[in-house]
Amino acid sequence: MRASRLLQLLLLLQNRGRMTAAQLSLELEVTRRTVLRDVDALAEAGLPVVVHRGARGGIELGFNYRTRLTGLSRSEAEALGVILGSQPPLIEALGLGSAGRAARTKLLESLPDGVRQTALLARDQFRSELHAAAPEDPRIEPLAQAIRQGRRVRIRTRSASPRTVHPVALILGANGWALVDALQPARPIPLEEWEDVNISALRFGA
Repeated sequence: MRASRLLQLLLLLQNRGRMTAAQLSLELEVTRRTVLRDVDALAEAGLPVVVHRGARGGIELGFNYRTRLTGLSRSEAEALGVILGSQPPLIEALGLGSAGRAARTKLLESLPDGVRQTALLARDQFRSELHAAAPEDPRIEPLAQAIRQGRRVRIRTRSASPRTVHPVALILGANGWALVDALQPARPIPLEEWEDVNISALRFGA
């Protein structure tokens, strides 16, 4: 258990850069004291962990240290292979199909040989055809871009009751697409209520 947590700690520092003990404790779901003990363990193992003191301090890896994803158990490698073996319909619907396939290839190639072979075998052994194609709708890709850029959107623009929303998420569920509005996040807006959509140049949350 601790070995897995140490690997996760190492990858967090590698991928996110400097983080505070409080941030790491939230990510790892342990106390700050446990985080500091784990940091000491990494340092004792010879890893270049740097601890900065003070209000703007934090913990980071020095010397541009990088590690390969070597700490996966066999079952974790198999699970990763199954995950990478299926292309969720959401990826294709957002226009990210080719990017998703490229990312999958790069991730597999980043694994050490033994882990990669286990993942590839699981990918080929366990496959699913249960994913139905996501409903095609020309509004999905522009809305996804609006979410990425934090742009305001007006829906039902030609109706008597247009609505301005701050889109923060798209959900693909059993009943189709729904849009999450930051102004009313608990009430996703189903696709049939969008009607005409206009994406503003104005941003929200600025």
